[in-house]
Amino acid sequence: MATTAFTAKDVQELRQRTGAGMMDCKKALEETAGDTEKAVELLRAKGIAKAEKRAGREASQGQVGSYVHHNGKVGVLVEVNCETDFVANTDEFKNLVKELALQIASAAPLAVDKSGVPQEAVDKERRIYEEQVRSSGKPENLIPKIVDGKVESYYKEVVLLSQPWIREPKKTIADLIRETSAKLGENVIVRRFARFQLGAE
Repeated sequence: MATTAFTAKDVQELRQRTGAGMMDCKKALEETAGDTEKAVELLRAKGIAKAEKRAGREASQGQVGSYVHHNGKVGVLVEVNCETDFVANTDEFKNLVKELALQIASAAPLAVDKSGVPQEAVDKERRIYEEQVRSSGKPENLIPKIVDGKVESYYKEVVLLSQPWIREPKKTIADLIRETSAKLGENVIVRRFARFQLGAE
């Protein structure tokens, strides 16, 4: 057998890109003579086959995490799903659930993703931004573009997945979930959350 044209670093890189296990990555690189792009395709094809076998229980396991602030005025419940009970019980997964509950308590998102933000809330923000931009004397033809930019910034504030992670603001929550998912080798999704604040509706 010819010597393999890849290094341990290539294996690690492939693992980060695909979330596949170390041995699977090594095997894929062997089968593709060290071609990373082909190895990604190969792992995807194999991953799809695996997902089909598990389709009935796709991301239906997981945990409900909770967090109550020490002053008792803010509380959070969050449901995070993965594919197997085994992964749901790992420290890595439990830690992610804790981090997400803490993030929701601190950063008060309105929804998991953009589709969950009420349209009336977006419309209201858009009207306010239009008024602000117009009164600042910007040319009429630039207003829609500026307002769109402000709406995107609004999403970063109120959408959990788009928010900067409170512990490491250069990362978004979506990045954190992606990294954890790659380490665990399973699909990880935030299903829903509820945030309670004393006196707030």
